[in-house]
Amino acid sequence: MTKAELIDAIATAADVTKADAEKTVNAFFDIVVKSTKEGDKVAWPGFGSFSTSRSKAREGRNPATGATVSIAASTRMKFTASSALKAALNPK
Repeated sequence: MTKAELIDAIATAADVTKADAEKTVNAFFDIVVKSTKEGDKVAWPGFGSFSTSRSKAREGRNPATGATVSIAASTRMKFTASSALKAALNPK
């Protein structure tokens, strides 16, 4: 699903304009990025949580040449699905 398709679906489901739906979606993701960047965890009960994790700098290999390359430390976004979401995705 593309961003445009998501906005269309939200606008239809919430009975709001596409512009309002887009503002809401953008605000949600902006807040998730800002909060996790500050080290907070953003949790949505029944859906999951967003957080960040740090990876250390390390040495890697270029698969084409085998040459050693330095991989810089970085911050990664992490999503953990709730048990309710996992159950909905994997019904018994």
